[in-house]
Formats: sequence, C-alpha cells, structure tokens
Amino acid sequence: MALDVGALRARIPALKSGSARFDAPGGTQTPQPVIDAVAEALAGPLANRGHTTEGERNAEAIVNAGRAALADLTGTEPRGIIFGRSATQLTYDLARTLAKTWATGDEVVVTRLDHDSNIRPWIQAAEAVGARVREADFDPGTGELRPEHIQAVLSSRTRLVAVTAASNLIGTRPDLLAIAELAHRSGALLHVDAVHYAAHAAVDLAELGADTLVCSPYKFLGPHLGVLASRPELLETLRPDKLLPSTDAVPERFELGTLPYELLAGARAAVDFLADLAPGPEGTRRERLRAAFAAIEFHEDALRERIERGLADLGGITVYSRAAHRTPTLLFSVDGHRSADVSRHLADHGVDAPAGSFYALEASVRLGLGSEGAVRVGLAPYSSDDDVDRLLAALATLGA
Repeated sequence: MALDVGALRARIPALKSGSARFDAPGGTQTPQPVIDAVAEALAGPLANRGHTTEGERNAEAIVNAGRAALADLTGTEPRGIIFGRSATQLTYDLARTLAKTWATGDEVVVTRLDHDSNIRPWIQAAEAVGARVREADFDPGTGELRPEHIQAVLSSRTRLVAVTAASNLIGTRPDLLAIAELAHRSGALLHVDAVHYAAHAAVDLAELGADTLVCSPYKFLGPHLGVLASRPELLETLRPDKLLPSTDAVPERFELGTLPYELLAGARAAVDFLADLAPGPEGTRRERLRAAFAAIEFHEDALRERIERGLADLGGITVYSRAAHRTPTLLFSVDGHRSADVSRHLADHGVDAPAGSFYALEASVRLGLGSEGAVRVGLAPYSSDDDVDRLLAALATLGA
C-alpha cells in the first residue's frame, strides 16, 4: 500500500515551519496524536504504579500498554521490554550487567561501523573486568560490513558481539542473521543497535538473530526515551545493580526509579500511529506494522534514488553511502566546500541537513572524514518529492 504523504504531513505540526527536513536520523518530528497522548497522560491522575487509586491504575495501564506496543514493534514479549532514558543509557546498563559474567581473557567484539554508543560502553565494561576488546573493520570503499569481518575477530573466548542493524552515518545494513550465526556458534551473545534501523524497517528480534536490541522511539515519530528488547528468559539470568526495596521481577529489575509515564504513553501512540500508516485489511498491530514498514521502505527508497540521481547530475559530490543494502540515509561531501558550510548554505535555503560525524566517530575516521564528517541527508515517512526538489535546487546554487 502506498503512503498518503500529504495526509501524514498534515498531522505533524512541526512541518508547518516550512523547512525541508532531512534531519530525521537525529530525531523525527512528532505527530499530533503522539503529542495528545503525552498531554492526556499528564492531565489524568498519576501516581506510582499500583491497583488501589485511580492514579495508580492509570500508571499501571500506561506501562502495560507501552510494553505491549514496543513488543509488537520489536517482535518480542512485553516482559522482554525495558524502558530507559536513552538507548545509550540502556547499553551502558546492559554492558555493566553482562560484564559481571566476564573474566580476564574473555573477549568482546565491536565494529568500526557503529555509533559510539555501541562501542564505548562495551570497551569500558570490558576494561573494568580485564576482558579484551577486538574491533571488526568494514570496507570504506563499499561501506559494507560483511560477516567475514566479524569472523576474523571471533574466538572461543568471545562472550559478546555488538553490531549495528543499520549505520546512522552511511545507512549500511549488515547481514545480521549471518553475523548472529557466527556469534552464536562461538558461544557469544549478539547485541544489536537498532536505533537507526527501527525508523525504516520492521524489526523482529528473532529474525535478526539478536539476543538483545535497543531502539529509540524519538527516531520513529515518538518521544525521547530508549527501549531495550530481549527474550524474558535471558533477562531472568541477568543480575543488574538495583535498589534493595525495588522489585526483582523482569523486566522491572532493570528499570531504575519511576518510569516517565507520559513518554511511555507517547511511545505507545507512536507505534499505533505507525501501524495505521498503510490502510488495508484488518490485522493485529504487529501485522499492520509490517505492512506499514513495507510501505515506508518503498516510499523512502524511491526518494533516496531520486536524490542519488540528482547528486550524480550535479557533479563534484562524493557520496559515502554505497552499501548494496542500506537505509535512505546519504552522507556526502562537496568538492571545494567544507561540509559545515554546505549545511549552513542549505539551512539558509530552508533545507535542514546537518553535517558532522553524528557520534559514529570510528566510521567517519575510517572513511577519511575525521571528526568533521560530512553532510547527512536522512529521509522519514513524511519526506516528500517537494523536499527533494528543494534540496537539489539549493545544492545547485552552492558557490553561485
């Protein structure tokens, strides 16, 4: 089913500002139903979770609905959903918890393609217990992270492999299932950073081969918080640091303090909003999400191909997003211009496309771009043909 982009855009108040927005990889704009859900949660009675007062029951219902929604989004069970302040915070918490099971001489694998939030927490956790970190490279010429890159650094001492489902810098989507098979054959867990991926494709924990996975609702039309998804039976084996009086139940044992109920309400609304983007036969929310993401991928890929053709026609532009399988995320530089200046020029023409390394520092350095990075153009479900026209027209006037 095709997306009705005009109807979608009409439900996102921030788009009335008039900018052509290509900054979605840093966070999408928020639909009105998500805004309303946050406001409604705050407007009703709220208290610590329980079953006695109206406020307690409201909080309990919001948490349960939020877990159910994110379980549908990620293909796991509600008991496998953990909420936190951000994906980075959740990754740090998970790394510290898993490190309790590691010993001197154990090994952890990270990749140079990843956002630093899927590199540094593992390095620091490993250092704290005397474990060794091995780094898998990727091919800067093609942007590909292949299974053999992971195989080259695996051993019988590997305890965990941390890898991205999609690069937030250049969009590369590695063959995660093949990587998962290699990791599991070595006796290691696979942790997947799906923060960028979950904005563009249907997520399924088992189909990706992941043992644990993080994503961020604010990347897919929701509010600012983080989500960790896993199998409940794996979570039962982990012992995070927690307060003595707090529950030992899963997943609550991993959630520190009171949850931000209003943000959970917004996250649930974002999942429901996504599920309704591709009208069609009735089905479960999970089934409707799969249909919606198929429509999103079709729409975004068509716009990406238009941009790629337009950049090639302009000439003098180097595109670093080259992997065969990738998200609609293009990193590029313009000959003779600093990327920060290109971004500023675009902003002056009402086109929001930031420049930088976007915390994927290792990848930016490997591409020869250093810490300055390049211009990143990222698409979202609400991106339009008019946005693409404005981007290419503004680039054509660079240096004029």
